[in-house]
Amino acid sequence: MKAIVYERTGDPAVLQLVDRPVPTPGPGEVLVRLAVSGVNPTDWKGRRQWPLPAGWQTPGQDGAGVVEAVGGGVDQELIGERVWVWEAAWQRPWGTAAEYTVVPVRQAVPLGAAPFDLGACLGIPFLTAHRCLTAGEYMPDTLHPGALSDHVVLVQGGAGAVGNAAIQLAHWADACVVATVSSPEKAQLAAAAGASFVVNYREQDVVQEVRKIAPDGVHTIVEVSAARNAAADVQLLRAGGAVCVYADDGGDEVTLPIRPLMVPNARWQFVLVYTAPRAAKAQAVTDVAAAVAQGGVRVGADAGLPLHRYPLAETAAAHRAVEESVVGKVLVSTADE
Repeated sequence: MKAIVYERTGDPAVLQLVDRPVPTPGPGEVLVRLAVSGVNPTDWKGRRQWPLPAGWQTPGQDGAGVVEAVGGGVDQELIGERVWVWEAAWQRPWGTAAEYTVVPVRQAVPLGAAPFDLGACLGIPFLTAHRCLTAGEYMPDTLHPGALSDHVVLVQGGAGAVGNAAIQLAHWADACVVATVSSPEKAQLAAAAGASFVVNYREQDVVQEVRKIAPDGVHTIVEVSAARNAAADVQLLRAGGAVCVYADDGGDEVTLPIRPLMVPNARWQFVLVYTAPRAAKAQAVTDVAAAVAQGGVRVGADAGLPLHRYPLAETAAAHRAVEESVVGKVLVSTADE
């Protein structure tokens, strides 16, 4: 099979297209013939700094394709199933930037008739967004239509991949969704994803505008840049509200006032999908799969997430695009053209 491999950490130039034997699924695993691999910021960050226990790594946590073979203890009826894959390369060498990958069976989720492009976009962004929407003290543990019907959700950075996923999931669960963006073009993307209100933080006062929409404050904030937004977040939480921080854009330290957060019993929840509680992640997979099955989430420009496609041989360029913060989702086609 064709696969992208790197044997040392570094810039995109370390990524090489090579021929490798098709892996054999072990007990509890499935072999997936991939159609599309999704590229996330964690892919290039891992490429630059994560250790290589196997001496090599195929990047790519997320992808979609068809189950080709199963290992011991796995139902043979899964062969031929269209699936989406999550965390393929987390503490494992077999990522999704290849024609085939192997993953534990629980990490290959039925996709049904949904497009492979959608499946390749689900893993990290949607599981992260789900955790952000359910970790607060007064937020539900599970998402479904109506689950957030009496909630106001603020998504800081509504045009990013996780921001888009949070808007879509919250909208599917019937929340009132407010998104912040930095330009009119990104405002259009956030609105297309399902945001009820969009605030351009370069031109408007975020606290003032959000308070017009939610005079009592918001239930949860999905936060991409706590260092920049902490002061506003403190002023926007309602009693029992939560700020769920999933990235460190704009700075890796944050200063918080104690008393203004004590009084409303506010919560600051830090979110990393890889180390999230197992039960919470399992629920996220279940809920995201349900949203897909019900047509509640989409990808593409009309869903606020423009797609940028690269062939497998140009995975380095795909990584570079994500590293340079391209707006939208970068996909790598892993099947033969």
